[in-house]
Amino acid sequence: MDGQGGIRTLDTVAGMPVFETGSFNHSDTCPAAALAGANLAPEGLAIKAWPSGDRAGIMQLLHPRDAGALIMTSRREFVHGTALACLGTHALSRGIWTPRRSALPVPTAAQVQWQRDELAMFVHFGMNTFTNREWGDGTESPTLFAPTSLDTRQWARTARAAGFKSMILTAKHHDGFCLWPTATTRHSVASSGWRDGNGDVVREFVDACRAEGLRAGLYLSPWDRNASVYGDSPRYNDFYAAQLTELLTHYGPLSEVWFDGANGEGPTGRKQVYDWPRTWALVRQHQPGAVIFSDAGPDVRWIGNESGSAGETNWSMVDPAVVPFPGASGDAVIQMLQRGDPRGSVWRPGETDVSIRPGWFYHEAEDAKVRSGSDLVSLYFSSVGRNSKLLLNVPPGPDGQLHGADVHALQAMHNSLDHGLSQDLASGVRQQWHVSGTTATAELDLGSPIAVGVVDLSEAIADGQQVSRYHVEGDDGTGWRTLYSGTTIGYRRLTHVDGAPVQKVRVTIDEALSTPRPIAVRLHASEST
Repeated sequence: MDGQGGIRTLDTVAGMPVFETGSFNHSDTCPAAALAGANLAPEGLAIKAWPSGDRAGIMQLLHPRDAGALIMTSRREFVHGTALACLGTHALSRGIWTPRRSALPVPTAAQVQWQRDELAMFVHFGMNTFTNREWGDGTESPTLFAPTSLDTRQWARTARAAGFKSMILTAKHHDGFCLWPTATTRHSVASSGWRDGNGDVVREFVDACRAEGLRAGLYLSPWDRNASVYGDSPRYNDFYAAQLTELLTHYGPLSEVWFDGANGEGPTGRKQVYDWPRTWALVRQHQPGAVIFSDAGPDVRWIGNESGSAGETNWSMVDPAVVPFPGASGDAVIQMLQRGDPRGSVWRPGETDVSIRPGWFYHEAEDAKVRSGSDLVSLYFSSVGRNSKLLLNVPPGPDGQLHGADVHALQAMHNSLDHGLSQDLASGVRQQWHVSGTTATAELDLGSPIAVGVVDLSEAIADGQQVSRYHVEGDDGTGWRTLYSGTTIGYRRLTHVDGAPVQKVRVTIDEALSTPRPIAVRLHASEST
């Protein structure tokens, strides 16, 4: 194979040839196509290699069903190990080399950033806003879409002031009406008369987000009750891919692309079969920095309900086989979405979506039914405070602006959380950390008795999630007493306690998946509502 793609025979392993592929740059991958031509690299295998001069290098095997790494100390071992990885199942099945697995799945940088944002605002806005419905049927005239004073900057200002870090817009809901001037259908803002047919809500939305320092995300409903090709699966999948590509390529960087499993019958009565691998691949191609949300991830999962409550036990790892596609149903699916799986093979944290109103779109009759600031704080505790992220829907009205009642409730939530959780009573206190096997203790001495109303724990999730059972004790000088017990911690675990003064606090990790790493322990007086 000398001269083919820079590959030359270097050695043999178990009677099979080993090829040298030349030098690798930092982000290069092994030329799998050339190796596949020699029937050596199984489909889907990729190799990442990082040389360190001429004497050392690091190789990582990336495969849909496996992942591992070898560290080589010489150039020959580097090339040799890379070739072994390309041999893939051949080398593994013969026992020549076993990849060293990471003890636990870990998040990508994008997943870590996504969770650290904590709060995202969902914006349901579209044809339903003007028909006073939740689900349109796709027969609505585009001329009904007529916001009188659309102000996406007001949306973004409100979100930023309330502590949100990102926003997601319903670019298309189930009725099929598109909030951008798409080339795929006339059922869009271009046919509405709004802005003289030159309007683009998606453009105004992403521009407003960036002006206010927020990350922007988009939702594109897979169900389209207007599209005549819906139900003709190959044709509709092409149609949907074209719409998605427009959104991914015309509006700059997106932080999250949001999908659900909404599905129905087309005009002919045929059930639509979605091409999810193709859909996700388009996002990876055009928005590699975005996380992809759906029941089945692949980056972020639905939490399994729309009540604003993550599981009391909530792992960021899941078994992807249990939720194989968006819209899958069954008790096992809901359990996996709610709780995750400590033995799960992929990192897929849960997003908790809920609306500030009874409905997802604006309805004037619900102006007096907006959740209170106190209720929103409770949602924060049952989502962010349970190792999830809160995606709170706040729908604009027909004028194109957020209602005053919603804005007031958001600000009340922010003020309460800022007042109650911004001050850490344990700041500057040295933590004594002791480990024994898969148990550990973290002890803090506050110096004098202090009333503690909220215990705030965090794992360093960039290294994975470990804690499966723990308990917290307090000592006011008369001896230790249990304040509460819990299961998972993850990114953040917020728990109310009785508020009695304590001088010492001890967190005991009773059970973990591996040797526990130090956890962050913050203490707060309480949140004021």
